[in-house]
Amino acid sequence: MKLYIIAGEASGDLHAANLLLALRKKEPKLEIRAWGGDKMEAAGAKVVKHYRDLSFMGFSEVVLNLRTILRNLAFCKEDILAFQPDAILLVDYPGFNLRIAKFAHELGIPTTYYISPQLWAWKAGRVKQIKAYVDQLLCILPFEPAWYAQYGVIAEYVGHPLLDALQVYPFDPEFREKQGLDERPVIALLPGSRKQEIKVKLPIMLQAVASYVNNYQIVVAAAPAQELDFYKQIIGQAPVRIISGKTYDLLKTATAAVVTSGTATLETALIGTPEVVVYKGSAISYAIGKRLVKVKYISLVNLILDRPLLTELIQNDCTPEKIAAELAKLLQPAHRDNLQKAYSELHQVLGEAGASENAAETVYQFMRQAQSEKGV
Repeated sequence: MKLYIIAGEASGDLHAANLLLALRKKEPKLEIRAWGGDKMEAAGAKVVKHYRDLSFMGFSEVVLNLRTILRNLAFCKEDILAFQPDAILLVDYPGFNLRIAKFAHELGIPTTYYISPQLWAWKAGRVKQIKAYVDQLLCILPFEPAWYAQYGVIAEYVGHPLLDALQVYPFDPEFREKQGLDERPVIALLPGSRKQEIKVKLPIMLQAVASYVNNYQIVVAAAPAQELDFYKQIIGQAPVRIISGKTYDLLKTATAAVVTSGTATLETALIGTPEVVVYKGSAISYAIGKRLVKVKYISLVNLILDRPLLTELIQNDCTPEKIAAELAKLLQPAHRDNLQKAYSELHQVLGEAGASENAAETVYQFMRQAQSEKGV
């Protein structure tokens, strides 16, 4: 069997890789061509486009890179035609993947969407595209199937793959020693994975922790797709460490974290690290987004629990002073204890690990059925 996969971000690369590992147990000879990253490649996929060349965040950024995006779409369609897959697996990345879903539908290629687009947040009108072009929809947030059901779309909750990723992650008990960290507590800074968001948020984070550098070790979690020199240019002479590719170990070690809104907010909570969530985009992107986004919260933790557990400092509130003040709260034992109790509730709401296995089984049966219908 031949499967074509498209994941356009670091989180998609991680979750798609875990799904592929589970899928290969069922079909060892599965041939996989993909858009993704290093983790998918390690899982046996032939990666033809790396996600580091695909991620454009915000409305203005998309407009500025429109020509590149259109070239990528054209290349993807040509590559699918040449590969002739038995099925296509789309992972998150909706702006691009919904266009490919339509293309695949026109070709009669069965399509699964894993990590369904967060249409409940914005662009609910896209649900018509899901209904028309996607054959199988797999969700990773427990409230999503009910939301899709309102629109006549059948969706299946398979569990959250982060539970799988954390369950098998080999946390290093000697991480602190190996990284040369001393006995002082650690504050982790997670400025995101894209250059444009790092450029905006890392300087603000560095100002926020300036008063903590004597009593705490400040460590920036570098995205593996970015060069260390890029971070060094922003950090300059500040007494701040950079650690790349070890974010889970860093969070496990950290006493508190400043985290950019996105999947990392949920990862941080599931690991158990107290955090403050921040977001700041370009003025144009934020102005447009504020009119379109229909959610009460920007962090997945608050969305899943349906209450403001974590403080969210958004746009004009994302200042060094407010981040520093929130860090002071996070470092208080009583506040930390309350967060830990709420994190336990988060685990209960998400359920057990096994999302990758569940999704792999569903995709495998879907592909077998599609082949059967074709008479293969």
